[in-house]
Amino acid sequence: MIKGIGIDIIEIERIVKAVDKNLLIERFFTEAEAADFCGKQRYAHIAGKYAAKEAVAKAMGTGFSGFRWKDIEILKDDRGRPYVNLKGKAYRTARERGIDRVYVAISHSRDYAVAQAIAVSYV
Repeated sequence: MIKGIGIDIIEIERIVKAVDKNLLIERFFTEAEAADFCGKQRYAHIAGKYAAKEAVAKAMGTGFSGFRWKDIEILKDDRGRPYVNLKGKAYRTARERGIDRVYVAISHSRDYAVAQAIAVSYV
């Protein structure tokens, strides 16, 4: 059963400016997430994961009240597909709201990154 959906879009240029000012990566991302931030698509990957975290918080129906940005972790499986790892208070909040899993999709163009999340219950 779908418990919630969320979507977010962000301008990649905003991410470029924030990263260049050293304001973003350490504050919003775990070490495991940051390990993916390399190569010529670096800023698009950062923007995509940022948008995914926003979309997940919206799908949970809470925004970021009650937990930290790093409590939502966006990782890749062995095929490169993004998946959500909820930790700490985000994990507890999801369980309290009857959410068993959150699925996420991420895409980007030259100028924007977008992500959609769907929170589900298997009961």
